[in-house]
Amino acid sequence: MADTSDFRNGLIIKFKNDLYSIIEFQHVKPGKGGAFVRTTLKNLKTGKVLDNTFRAGESIDIIRVERRKYQFLYREGDHLVCMDNETYDQISVPLELFGEGIRFLKESEEVEILFNGEQIINVETPIFAYLKVTSTEPGFKGNTATGALKPATLETGSAINVPLFIGVDDLLKVDTRTGEYVERVKS
Repeated sequence: MADTSDFRNGLIIKFKNDLYSIIEFQHVKPGKGGAFVRTTLKNLKTGKVLDNTFRAGESIDIIRVERRKYQFLYREGDHLVCMDNETYDQISVPLELFGEGIRFLKESEEVEILFNGEQIINVETPIFAYLKVTSTEPGFKGNTATGALKPATLETGSAINVPLFIGVDDLLKVDTRTGEYVERVKS
């Protein structure tokens, strides 16, 4: 049986009858009392993050997961069809497993699917997406000093706020975790 000394970032554990990924942890040994481990856990189903404290040496259930790279092919109702990059097998993945990153996912993008046996636990989309702007108000030269933002629609149909100098057909780097503009990419 595993215990808290086996903690590492990204480890998936069963906690309160749900699967959680350890985002970060810290072993604490106070002057008085027993040692403990402070953790930040992310629920793999809901995406909610919670802080929890475990006693040092407390038993935990580690879930063995397999990560496989898949290519997103197309959307089919409330599922996305993905293809295994090695075997070319296609699977249908429920839309809710993709999280917020789905807004910035283009066809033929690569995703990582986490499996517990044959059951799909979660889908990890790329951290950054490179997308073209399809519509926005015109940009003007020199509009960089104020730090003001304007709405822009991307090729996936998502809308984000961008600096005033961004124009139509500009290629942008977008953080899929926050949905924020990172930088303009030279093409």
